[in-house]
Amino acid sequence: MDSRQLQRSLLSHAVVVALAATVAAPALAQSTTTDTETPTTLSAITVTAQKREEALQDVPIVINVLPEQLLQDTGVRDIKDMQVLVPGLTVTSTQSAAQTTARIRGIGTVGDNPGLESSVGIVIDGVYRARNSVGFGDLGEMERIEVLKGPQGTVFGKNTSAGVINVITRRPSYTQALEGEVTVGNYGMLGVSGSYNDALSDNAAFRIFATKRKRDGVDNVDTGGGPRQETDDGDQNYHSLRGQLLLEPTSNLNINFIADYTSREENCCVSMTTFRGPTAAIIDALTPGGEGIIPVVDLDRRLAYANRTTEQDLKDKGISAEVNWTTPWANDAVLTSITAFRDWEAITSIDFDYSGADILYRPPNPDGSLVKFENFSQEFRLTGATDRLDWMVGFFYSDEDLGRNDSYFFGPAYEPYLSTAVASQVLPALAAQLAPLGLTVNTANPATFLSQVSGRPFGTNFTGQGALDRYEQNAKSAALFTNNTFRVTDALDITLGLRYTREKKTLQSDFANPNGAQGCAATLANPAARVGGALAQRINGFASLPPALQQQLLAGLVPAIAPQVAGFMCLPWANIAHNGRSTFQERTEKEWSGTLKVAYDWSDEVMTYVSASRGYKAGGFNLDRVQVGITPVDDTAFDGEFVDSYELGLKTSWAGGNLVFNGALFHQTYEDFQLNSFLGTAFVVRSIPEVTSMGIDAEVLWQTRMPGLMLQGGVTYAETEYGNDIVPDLPLLPGNQMSFAPKWSGNASATYSWDIGSTLQGRFNIGAKYMSEYNTGSDLKPEKMQDAYTVLNARVGFGRQDQRWMLEFWGQNLTDETYKQVGIDAPIQTGSFNAFLGAPRTYGMTLRMRY
Repeated sequence: MDSRQLQRSLLSHAVVVALAATVAAPALAQSTTTDTETPTTLSAITVTAQKREEALQDVPIVINVLPEQLLQDTGVRDIKDMQVLVPGLTVTSTQSAAQTTARIRGIGTVGDNPGLESSVGIVIDGVYRARNSVGFGDLGEMERIEVLKGPQGTVFGKNTSAGVINVITRRPSYTQALEGEVTVGNYGMLGVSGSYNDALSDNAAFRIFATKRKRDGVDNVDTGGGPRQETDDGDQNYHSLRGQLLLEPTSNLNINFIADYTSREENCCVSMTTFRGPTAAIIDALTPGGEGIIPVVDLDRRLAYANRTTEQDLKDKGISAEVNWTTPWANDAVLTSITAFRDWEAITSIDFDYSGADILYRPPNPDGSLVKFENFSQEFRLTGATDRLDWMVGFFYSDEDLGRNDSYFFGPAYEPYLSTAVASQVLPALAAQLAPLGLTVNTANPATFLSQVSGRPFGTNFTGQGALDRYEQNAKSAALFTNNTFRVTDALDITLGLRYTREKKTLQSDFANPNGAQGCAATLANPAARVGGALAQRINGFASLPPALQQQLLAGLVPAIAPQVAGFMCLPWANIAHNGRSTFQERTEKEWSGTLKVAYDWSDEVMTYVSASRGYKAGGFNLDRVQVGITPVDDTAFDGEFVDSYELGLKTSWAGGNLVFNGALFHQTYEDFQLNSFLGTAFVVRSIPEVTSMGIDAEVLWQTRMPGLMLQGGVTYAETEYGNDIVPDLPLLPGNQMSFAPKWSGNASATYSWDIGSTLQGRFNIGAKYMSEYNTGSDLKPEKMQDAYTVLNARVGFGRQDQRWMLEFWGQNLTDETYKQVGIDAPIQTGSFNAFLGAPRTYGMTLRMRY
């Protein structure tokens, strides 16, 4: 075992030991005399998981709560950063920051199709966001983040089948405050942010926050022959602005307006070669200078190959208004209205072949690389309480327009690469068939093979823009919901939630091949004759054979070879059969979802609960070219996703409320799970008949008797498996652990603060996240496995006790762990595999100021 492997092993075991220690902590704390003078804060943590402020320990839901100080101590700025604090949460990105996916207990939306809604929803300040990618950016000043596990279909806007990440930002107050932050770090990192809060009058206040962050790329890029100039990738260059205005015209009415804008203009994301297949040599020959066959793949080099740019331009903006009116009737029931409009768009680019050869790419222009969401949402809730009943009724409406422009451009290496790759499969097999007849095959200059098939001059079959498709989808969702808790006795509560949802989606798709797909068109004019003619040119001495034997030979060879060759000539982006197509699809779903929970307080410190929930996520359409063989498919719809979830939970408080231990057993069965798989040429959505996820969640929060020391830890064990149903083209799925679903996931952190003299203080935090091995590909190919790993973060700071200033030194992924986020089949490269990697080690210092 080398030193790096030993280091990883020790870290992994250290985290497991730390978790075991924290899980055992309640028994230890129970035998310790409670110090009544110690402030009791943990048991009083409040959450809004049921759209009302409640103590965490009173809510019968598995929730990980991340308060503001913990988020600051661990450097959390976006949903990717928070993974280290939440067991069972995985967040990954692929082709760009616009394609970010969150998963809980191994369940999440797989794939890069914008038509797929999120299994894990993101809600920021009460507003549901269209897709997870909006959370992959600076979330600004956060009051807390709540991670709710399991289906949350009753009270959180749109239905979600796996969980919700609920982000609550800091609201305006009536105290004048000015805060600032400057961060510098490796990779040329520089970030500044600031906020100003003040009162406008006795009943009005505002808050404004702004940030700007830049960083060089963390991945190295070999650009081959260009035209790409950037030799690194994965940089950061974004800025954000958020303004809030709070109005409280009367004691029973408050209105909070929020407007925000974020811009990201970056280069992202290249992938690294993890295994080079037989076509690698062809790419080497077509790359200026050659990539060089890598005998042993070394991901630690973080070296990618891309001759085309990966520029991206993301814009996210929106406005919202939240109104809370305490009515003079119905025992001071509160009427809440949240009105929001969101506008999000991404212009991205990609080197599709992930190599230095100029094969296939998408340039960064809105005409052919745009994804855009415009969403209006309106939510009304009426919430009230009596001595025995906490009740809520509500209405939610969403009108979402999704637009996508999708294009493929051929580089000059496309035709020679594809032709050589096809010839290397066809010609050797042909030679083996002809050898018994004493005939040989000419294998010279295979790059001209497809030109011989089409009958067109070499270099003219695939040029310029291959595909240009436009998708316009509208989704209208309306729902009535209620969530009510009945206090049957002082100790027994029953919660009943119910939701009726109507979803209607329409999709207009228009397809075009601007260059006419000449090679495909010529081949499809008469595929048997075209392929037969090409084979005849390759058989040495064919012309000297008697005509009858010529026909006999071709009759035996062509039927098996012609469809295969025609398929390569007419891959989705080059298929003339799509040119000029226009389709319209619509679907309507009417579904019930809900929950039943029974909770019992055995004492002030111990509560148990059992719950059953029915979750639902809407179906939709695959926004991609879909074809069977070379025949276009008009119907790209997929069904809604359903889940039946059961939990048996325990919530306990010890040591006078300073120690919290919560745990839950869960069992979830998904029906028609939406799986989006990349098959090397296109994304295909399938409904998996059954997926099950069962296991345990546990969490400990301990404000120890040692002043200033806080411990936090959690563990998730989840057996998340596909059912035994046979899935076409995905033979490895039935009965196996799901992709992106480690069986074990755990985190542990310790924070210690101490006084230095009468005015200064020190603060230290160290935290780690452990993941057992899991597969990073939706098809479960073994080449996409990720070994178990641990990510370790730490931060130490010194400053004033009144927090007027604080200087912090920090590091993330301190051991520089190299791990795969997502593994993929290298596009149109048989037997080759790539992976998008997680972030490397970063470190720096941050100066915070507050006045």
